[in-house]
Amino acid sequence: MTAVHAEPCAARATSRVTKEDVRVALGAVLDPELDEPITDLGFVRSLEVTAGSDGAVVRLHLRLPTSFCSPNFAYLMASDSKDVITALKGVASVTVELDDHHDSDLINAGLAADAGYRGTFKHEAEDSLEELRWTFRRKAHTAAMERCLTELLRSDPDLLETDMGNVRLWDLPEGRNKEALLRRRTALGLPGGTNSIVLVNHEGHPYPAEAVPMALRRARSTRISIDGNAHFCRGLLRTRYDGSGADQTARPEGAEATPNHEQLPFTVKETHQ
Repeated sequence: MTAVHAEPCAARATSRVTKEDVRVALGAVLDPELDEPITDLGFVRSLEVTAGSDGAVVRLHLRLPTSFCSPNFAYLMASDSKDVITALKGVASVTVELDDHHDSDLINAGLAADAGYRGTFKHEAEDSLEELRWTFRRKAHTAAMERCLTELLRSDPDLLETDMGNVRLWDLPEGRNKEALLRRRTALGLPGGTNSIVLVNHEGHPYPAEAVPMALRRARSTRISIDGNAHFCRGLLRTRYDGSGADQTARPEGAEATPNHEQLPFTVKETHQ
């Protein structure tokens, strides 16, 4: 009778965690200002996944377009990266390091100690990360509204800007822009029923008819700013790091970024435990 040797549990768990698994998880981590996944932007510099005795050992290095990118944003992306990797079943340990930033040492030490945002920056942490997330999710929602309504205007030459105040979710063409808008509404706690008005303020209230054109123009300004900054930062990264362009995924003109990511919840480590 031939003995059957079972594979150790730790080895089986580790074998299920691959670099692709980690990259997919990182697709949920967004640059808060650019509203795009760090994997699309090329911010992942290197990723290693090795087998440890208790599970997968993951080591991630991140890079940014400049050394003076906002420390708030840098910490948020690095911390979110560590959180989504840690949440993967079969991962035993995670090391996330930010390279070539003026606050790299501070941020990396805070991440290693799980010190949280305020525990890392101490007196310099004026605002909470939750407030930062809310600010940029509102901007992302505004841009998503504009993309959908502009797509609708372009599809029907008889429509006017003044008509956009009455557009409901069921009027929008199906596609990645509408899907993105629904995700943004969910993240802000706004209704997602098909009869819901599309053009609303941050509290979910529609605009009076006379205010619709100005609201749409302001939304367009927000969307152009986000898209312009994303284009600019992509170029800076390619200039700073040779070959980094190969790691970037271009966003189709006028379209939402890669749609396979979910919004991260507002679970933020704010203080040192």
